[in-house]
Amino acid sequence: MKRKTIFKSYCAKTLLAFISMAAIYTQPGTAQNKNFHDFTVKTIEGNDLNLSTFKGKKVLVVNVASKCGLTPQYEKLQALYEKYKNKDFVIIGFPANNFGAQEPGTNTEILAFCTSTYNVTFPMMSKISVKGDDIVPLYEWLTQKKLNGKQDAPVTWNFQKFMIGEQGNWVGFAEPKIDPLSEKIVEWIEK
Repeated sequence: MKRKTIFKSYCAKTLLAFISMAAIYTQPGTAQNKNFHDFTVKTIEGNDLNLSTFKGKKVLVVNVASKCGLTPQYEKLQALYEKYKNKDFVIIGFPANNFGAQEPGTNTEILAFCTSTYNVTFPMMSKISVKGDDIVPLYEWLTQKKLNGKQDAPVTWNFQKFMIGEQGNWVGFAEPKIDPLSEKIVEWIEK
């Protein structure tokens, strides 16, 4: 009889722990219940920006860096933005210092570099972390299938591109070396 009581107690505790964990992971507002439009980020000027601002637009999210071999992609990103900005398309740049310390500057320095060197006019956000223990919630959602519902896509280097649909759904991604004017990205924008 004592064994049954111990077993029942163990089962009850295990079930309670499972229910508690399920409740934690299904709370409203956690990344797994979100789409792109549910996130709020900081602009490079330090203002809050609710990504629901971009409902109805296709969004290309790019982690950027000023001292990377791929930094010249800023020029093509700006060209892409200029071509499609009036066709419900936007690019959002997220400076990140996760790879080779290639984005060491402050937000002010980054903005000055982007505007003076590449005439960037697409929205730039505050410097963030796109991987590791300090990854921001948006990038958790972008990179984890359990959160975005589509695919694991860890950021492998600067200038990885994520494609977001008009309704805030995760559509796909392009590796860092993929040209911003590539057929893959242009066809997605135009369809």
